[in-house]
Amino acid sequence: MTRKLYILNGSNLNMLGVREPQLYGSTTLKDIERNCLALADALKFDCVFRQTNSESDLIDWIQEAFTQDAALIINPAGFSFGRIPVLDAVKLIGRPVVEVHITNIHRRTEEYRHSTISVAATAVICGAGANGYLLAIRAVDDLWANQG
Repeated sequence: MTRKLYILNGSNLNMLGVREPQLYGSTTLKDIERNCLALADALKFDCVFRQTNSESDLIDWIQEAFTQDAALIINPAGFSFGRIPVLDAVKLIGRPVVEVHITNIHRRTEEYRHSTISVAATAVICGAGANGYLLAIRAVDDLWANQG
């Protein structure tokens, strides 16, 4: 059986490396993708890595992950805050779901502190920078193995 993993990224993450580098660092999303695909391959995941600035695309991709019986790593970015349609889609996923935020959202201003998506996540990783994605892949691997 092939294990499938979707790594989905929300709004403005295509601008990593140039957008607010004091917060998000200089690593680009392409760098993150390359590192994620290498680790996912080493852990025997068939991995899909995508980014969108469109909430409807993100929902469609989450639903696609559901139909593929895939685990999900999601950095919803701006779609984290009060986006019920994204939350409802994430609730479909039967495999592990790990929410990732590059920054520690709990140390940020109020509008960035409370992710709606977290209530549906198996685990949340925030504040570990771009490395949070690799931690998330390892968490999915472990959670999947213990899912039974």
